[in-house]
Formats: sequence, C-alpha cells, structure tokens
Amino acid sequence: DTTGLDKYLTDPVPEGMPEPIEPEDTIKTDKTYYCTLTIRCDTILDNREKLDKELLYLLEEDGIKEGVIYPTTKVEFYEGESVFDVLLRETKAEGIHMEFSFTPMYNSHYIEGINNFYEFSCGELSGWMYRVNDWFPNYGCSRYQLKDGDVIEWVYTCDLGRDVGCEWLGGTE
Repeated sequence: DTTGLDKYLTDPVPEGMPEPIEPEDTIKTDKTYYCTLTIRCDTILDNREKLDKELLYLLEEDGIKEGVIYPTTKVEFYEGESVFDVLLRETKAEGIHMEFSFTPMYNSHYIEGINNFYEFSCGELSGWMYRVNDWFPNYGCSRYQLKDGDVIEWVYTCDLGRDVGCEWLGGTE
C-alpha cells in the first residue's frame, strides 16, 4: 500500500502517539484504572448566530451557560476499554443525551450528538471531536484504548477543529 493509510483509511499516527487498537482485538479485564473526562461546548456560545434556532433554549441550561455539559471528573475504567466505552457509560450514568452510530469503514463509533448538539447544529463545519492528553487522534474513539491517567476531552467545534486547537483536520489557513 503506497497511500500510507491502514485498511480503515487512517493516516499514519504521529511519532510517539498511541496507535489505534481494533475494538474486536481488545481484551477487557476487571482491572480498574482512572482517567478524567470532560464534555464542553464553549464554541457554541461564541457562535450563537449559527446555532439552529430550536436549540437556543439549551444554552440556558445550568452549566451549559458556561459551555460545560460534563465537568472535568475523575472516572473509573477497565483495562482494555476505549474512549467510546467511557463516554457511553458516563453519559448514560448522568442522563446526558448521546447519539452515536458504528461506521464499519472506520471500524469505530461516530458521535453524532451530545446533549442534543449534533454535527451541523452550529454551522456546516460543526460537530464533536475528542482529544486525549492534548492530542486529537486521527482515528475513531472506539479505536483509542485508554491508559491509566489519560485526560479525555470531548469538545464541540464550529470550525472543523480550528476553534478548539486541532491543526491537522481543518488546516491553519
């Protein structure tokens, strides 16, 4: 293969960053570790004029006024779990709406919406992205296997990642 992409169309992972682990290849155990999880939508507050009008009421909810859907919280996870596993468990536990789909082409779950904010809810370049330890992985959240102490942040972008510090996706023009 001369493209440099793997069978799930993943670009080469930058040196020193964790390689994706396929969900079907993971071995989950009952050994527990901890990570932190945050879910934020600050960018929507700066782009109210782009937000679907029927969603404006969500910005009046407690916490959301400051752009926080799920405050930074230390959470337990099990060896072999992915970023997706933690997000799913914690949003369910907290009663936070989340919608997702599995995309076989990328062998990963895709987060369509959290707290009723979806891809394109705040403009054509908007949607959910995740970062772990200040890095935006170039592969899906089901393929990112967690390590003890990881810092997971789900952030809503209104500008293809540029407004949340992701250089590789939206470019820097």
